[in-house]
Amino acid sequence: MSNLNGHGGGEVQGNDDETASDSIYHEDSEPSVIEETIAQQRVRRRLLATGCCYDDRMKLHMNADFSPNTHHPEDPRRIHEIFKAFKKMGLVYTGPESELPAIMKNCPTKYMWRIPARSATREEICLAHSPEHLAWVESLGSISTAELRELTKKFDQGRESLYVGSMSYPAALLSVGGAIETCKSVVTGQVKNAFAVIRPPGHHAEFDQPMGFCFFNNVPVAVKVCQQDYPDECRKVLILDWDVHHGNGTQNIFYQDPNVLYISIHVYQNGVFYPGKPPNPMTPDGGIEHCGTGPGLGKNINIGWHDQGMGDGEYMAALQKIVMPIANEFNPDLVVISAGFDAADGDELGGCFVTPACYAHMTHMLMSLADGKVAVCLEGGYNLQAISNSAVAVARTLMGEPPPKLVLPGINKDAARTLAKVQAYHAPYWECMRPGIVDVPDVQALNADRLHDVIRNAQRQVTQSKHGMIPLYIQRETISKSFENQVLVTPNLHEAKRILVILHDPPQLLAQVDAVDSTVDTHNAWVVDGVTEYIDWAVSQGFGIMDINVPHYVTREEACSCADVEAYIPRFNEQEIQEQILSLVCYLWDNFLQLYDTNEIFLIGAGNAYLGVKVLLINRDCKEKIAGIVNFVTENLRPVKSDVDHDLSSWYKDNSRVYVAADHACWADAELTKKVKKRRFGTVVRSSVVGLNQMMHEHAAEAREWIMKRVSSHPDGDTTEEDNP
Repeated sequence: MSNLNGHGGGEVQGNDDETASDSIYHEDSEPSVIEETIAQQRVRRRLLATGCCYDDRMKLHMNADFSPNTHHPEDPRRIHEIFKAFKKMGLVYTGPESELPAIMKNCPTKYMWRIPARSATREEICLAHSPEHLAWVESLGSISTAELRELTKKFDQGRESLYVGSMSYPAALLSVGGAIETCKSVVTGQVKNAFAVIRPPGHHAEFDQPMGFCFFNNVPVAVKVCQQDYPDECRKVLILDWDVHHGNGTQNIFYQDPNVLYISIHVYQNGVFYPGKPPNPMTPDGGIEHCGTGPGLGKNINIGWHDQGMGDGEYMAALQKIVMPIANEFNPDLVVISAGFDAADGDELGGCFVTPACYAHMTHMLMSLADGKVAVCLEGGYNLQAISNSAVAVARTLMGEPPPKLVLPGINKDAARTLAKVQAYHAPYWECMRPGIVDVPDVQALNADRLHDVIRNAQRQVTQSKHGMIPLYIQRETISKSFENQVLVTPNLHEAKRILVILHDPPQLLAQVDAVDSTVDTHNAWVVDGVTEYIDWAVSQGFGIMDINVPHYVTREEACSCADVEAYIPRFNEQEIQEQILSLVCYLWDNFLQLYDTNEIFLIGAGNAYLGVKVLLINRDCKEKIAGIVNFVTENLRPVKSDVDHDLSSWYKDNSRVYVAADHACWADAELTKKVKKRRFGTVVRSSVVGLNQMMHEHAAEAREWIMKRVSSHPDGDTTEEDNP
């Protein structure tokens, strides 16, 4: 391997490796000798330098709009600042050329060795792109500046998000060529690993079109060249794309390839975040459900975050729970990192908070694969300081420095659910993803029922036995299918002088999982239902009861339903819960509660189901018949306000107690705490405990006393706990 200064010190080590390889694999070699020689080869590999590919000519790709205020995130300074940081930190040699040969001989790992960039050939480009696409990019060098400006205006407004210039084509060829030479140098053992500081980026470029600042897809071209030129040394390749945007182009190029495992960690936002859902419905996007097709089924893994704001905790969890187990099972010959640094802390476009230390740790984990053959190719990243710091951290790790200490924050709950869902989707394809995952179609073939349906039926039987409660028949078909057996009432509810309506989440299931096979034995599992003691108490005090269970998921009875056979189904989010419960609570009010001869209706909202209290108050004029509201909130705390009824918030404040969990986010900030004390949130009380059932039990006596003080038959509040069970 030669460097840009004309020295060829790397060739000596490359030739040493070839000689060693020729002497290893003899048919009559003893196994112990072979093993010893392989171990020596690995030691020798660790003594190789880290490569670095950089070429100033890639900065010539610039926006064709030369106005003074023109600025574009994909700035030529991106690669300049990274390489400048490498030099500032002493990672590349900047001294007299005369001293370089001695340094390369005596301290081969002190600096990154330069890998010359070159223009990719037409044949190489066409391994991953159509000839027509190549011809279009080539044509950019022969059109006028005015035409380039018009093209830039056209592309910058659409999904392509691209600017073009007269030097875009040669710069793009250098970028691809740099990726090729970087990967080839790693595969052939001229360097132990390498970092390609290249632009324009590539991972959005499709087979037949440019997109997202990208003309040619650098990494797929480099991977295909290596697989073609070195079929024995580079058969299976892992590509980890940690750019904050999904690498749609890389995914689609390898979507049917069984020898390329593509894993992308990106912000998805249900397809809203760039590049979004593709206009062609036949083209996969960055959703979790897209796992590859044909021979490549299972070789495409999308870890799509629900939102921006992810950081070290989420990314390290993704590596530990998904990426590394699958990568080890895949056992690649080469690891290529599509290293976008736009998820870095400080990049406003990405809106995430990954630190340089986290990038270093992720790199270090990936270096345990493929005998350390790791090639890093720059993709996105638009904050110059953030990408420079992140790139330096990665380069230091490649060169052998241990990653800095990393204190991981707690992982976002929705992100944890995303990882669980990814695991479930890929359990059919990877052995390491199967522990704890249920094969739902096989289970359903054994006449199994979902546990939440079984628990609700058991609840119905218990309340029927104890209090004679029965399911309330709901005549509306759209509601009855979703909420069959979910509404239970005491007999003669219409005659009750006081009524307690409880809207609650399903009971909590606690289980101790077997450490070996992740199974759960029934004797190690418990159902915790905080509602029961409220029902028992209310019945003893002469209340009529309406018990409304709001499931986290509605079982689909249709045989063709795909959702009901998935191994992991996320619970309803807030919007879905409101949609599920809005028509139900309004129907119950209009057809039952509103018609009863009582003005002493009490509401209890427990968990996310308390949103039913909110939608009822906002959508129905029911204040005169409701005597009090008790809510238990563990997650989203929502205001009750109306554009029509201006007194609603004041009424809610005077007639409610809203217990909020001790660890709720509203208590972490003085401004938030002040905000939730406003009347539209009700009379908010900070609980001393966390967890829904723990809160309901902790505040049971207090809530019962508060309710009884508002009952007309106890005007002085003279009810005591002796009156209550």
